[in-house]
Parts: sequence; C-alpha cells; structure tokens
Amino acid sequence: MRIAYIAAGAAGMYCGSCLHDNTLARALMDQGEDVVLVPTYTPIRTDEVDVSHQQVFYGGINVYLQQKFPLFRRTPRWIDWLFDQRWMLNLATRGGPSVDPSKLGDMTVSMLSGEKGHQRKELDRLVDWLLQDIKPDVVHLSNSMLLGFAGLISQRCGPPVVCSLSGEDIFLEKLTPPYYEQARALLRERATDCQAFVSLNEYYAHFMSDYLAVEPERVHVISHGLDLDGHAPASKPPPQLIVGCLARICHDKGLHLLVEACEHLRETAPEIDFRLQAAGYLGKSDEPYLREIEQRVATGPLAGRFEYLGELDRAGKIAFLQSLSVFALPTVYAESKGLPVLEAWANGLPVLLPDHGSFPEMVADTSAGVLHVPHDTHDLAGQLANLLLDAEMRAELGQAGRRAVEQRYQAVHMAQAHMDLYRSLAAP
Repeated sequence: MRIAYIAAGAAGMYCGSCLHDNTLARALMDQGEDVVLVPTYTPIRTDEVDVSHQQVFYGGINVYLQQKFPLFRRTPRWIDWLFDQRWMLNLATRGGPSVDPSKLGDMTVSMLSGEKGHQRKELDRLVDWLLQDIKPDVVHLSNSMLLGFAGLISQRCGPPVVCSLSGEDIFLEKLTPPYYEQARALLRERATDCQAFVSLNEYYAHFMSDYLAVEPERVHVISHGLDLDGHAPASKPPPQLIVGCLARICHDKGLHLLVEACEHLRETAPEIDFRLQAAGYLGKSDEPYLREIEQRVATGPLAGRFEYLGELDRAGKIAFLQSLSVFALPTVYAESKGLPVLEAWANGLPVLLPDHGSFPEMVADTSAGVLHVPHDTHDLAGQLANLLLDAEMRAELGQAGRRAVEQRYQAVHMAQAHMDLYRSLAAP
C-alpha cells in the first residue's frame, strides 16, 4: 500500500509529534509498505534515521509571506522554490520557532480555510503532487491543524484522509478573538472532510471527539510505539539519587512545579540526599523562564543541586534516562501524548506524573508509575519522597514499565494497527 504521510516540521526543534511520525513511517517501511513522509512548514527533526522526503511543502517562509503580502500569492514558482529550500528554512528559523498564538491567529484561520485561504497556491501544488505523482492509497495528516488540506483532496476524488490528534488544543486555546472562534468553527467544518482520526489514548480520543464535533466511532485509538534500539534499564542503580525531567523547557511542561516540590522536599526531609536534573529543547522565548528558575534555585534549598543539561541527541537522552532514579513530568496542561514517559519506561525508570490527561490511563495500563494531585507541589513532594526512600518500589515500577513497552508499546505494534486502519478505509 502507498501511504502519503504529511508531517508538520517544528523549526529545528525535537518535537514529540515529529518523533512519532518518523518512527511510524520507518516501522511501516520495515513492514514493506510504500511510505512517503512529506514535511511541511520546515524539515522535521528526529533523533532516529530521518526518512522524510527531501522536498518541503507549505514552506514556512512562503506561508508567512503569502499571509502578510498579497503580492506573494501570485509569485512564480521559481521564487517559491527558493524560499522552500531546506537551508533557507533552517536559516530563517534559527533560534527557535515563533509559536505565540496571539501572533498567529490570522495565519491559523487562513491555513484551516484551505482552498479559501491565502495559501491556496501552496495547497494546489501539494495536492497536484500527491494525486499526479505520488498517487497514494491513503493520505495521513499528522495533526488537525492540517485539516485544511483534506477538502481539496476530496474534491479532486483523492484517497481517504486520516488525521492524527496531537495536542493541538493547547495552541488553539491560546488564540485571541476573533481568531479563536473562527478556528474552532473551521476545525469542525473541515473535520467532515476526513474519514478517520487517530488518537494515542482513550482520554484524548474522547476529548477531541467533542472538540471537533465528530462521532466517537471515527476516532481510533492507536498507542505510540518506540524503536527500542539502544533503550535498556541501567546495568546497576545510579550511585546518587537523581530526579530527572526530559521535556521542552517551558511553563506548560511544569519544570517550575518540580523545582518547587523539590525545594519543599529538601526543607521537610533534608536527610534525603538527591539532585534534580532537567534536559530538553529550550527556545529563545523560554530562556527567561529558565533563567528565573536558575536564579530561584541559586538562593534556595536546591542550591548546588539543580542542573540543566541542554538538548540531548538520542544517545545522550538514553544515557540521561539511565542515570536517573525517578522520572517526573508535572505538566501544567492535560498531556495528550506522553512520549517521554514511554522512553523512561523503556529504560526501566519509575515515573511520577500528575493525575490528569493521558497519564492516569498510561499508569493504569502498566502499573509502572505513581500519580500526584495536579499542580499541588506539596503532594508531588510527598510522592517523590516515597519513591526516593523505597528502592524496591522503584525497581518494581521500572521493571513493570519496561515489560509494558516490550509487550504493547513497540513501533511494530503501532505500524500494524495503522495498517489495519488504512486497509479498512481503502478497501471500499
């Protein structure tokens, strides 16, 4: 089967959605399927072998220029081609993407408008290429922000369209009026052009079924799967207790909550000797957030016990996880994916997570973690103390997580479930 998978690049950032899309495409290829992973906006970035197509569609520079300046909606293709070159896109997005919803409302509405939006020229080029050159049996969109593509594919009698659901509501809920209302209405309208949706868990499937006003039976739950190459529990426990967090460094991921909880733990249980380490992508817009945390730590109970390790490649990420005693991810928002949790389990780590979003479901399925009251740093500190003081509990939870990943969360399982869905849609 030929599958065109349309992925949204994240401007040079390691992004959970890009990692998922590339892993899925590779796993499908390994099963003998003909997959074209098509990047949009910018090239994708992954810590595995990148299998994406060299050509970038809907290049971020062209999308922006066509949104802001009517002249660029009529420029010849050779000018658009120049702006779509990978080196040009990487240069333009150096230093991190601009993802402030308050500044992107008009563009979001235009993109969701599809053939009626300012980027119609880009849509025509993408759909022409898909239907004339690639001729896929199924088109898979990596998130619902790309639903503006589906209508024209349908109008031109293209193949069935599948759309993944990847936490888009976090961005959408920060749009300002009138763009928020317009975007929500367009999402529900464009959702009718899509034959099926895919969620990584039951929580987000139910949430987005309501959010998009689509029938629950159109939303299929397919768990994420890892390529386990290199992932393994540490050969021996780390010499020092280390609490770790691996995620993008920003307010939404809750590093400040973890710092506050660890400070409280140092004050209430000074006999527990531990360190706190964080790693992950840091965009320029979030640098003040990290500086504020570092300044707070420098004069508080965690002085000398906190370290930010920067962005890590695959080998560095695995080494980091294997050095930890406990993995914690106290997200402010209700998490829709939880990929770092699976990576922690793949390396035999116990996890400590807020009791919201997809996390309760993941912990219930694996018995490999502990939940705390969301946003409650005192409860987080208490649960953390229990884990740090009980080596046997940590070992049992970590082993349970590793077993679950081996049995249910491998890339091969994810790929097979997607193929079952694709065949059911393409069969008629």
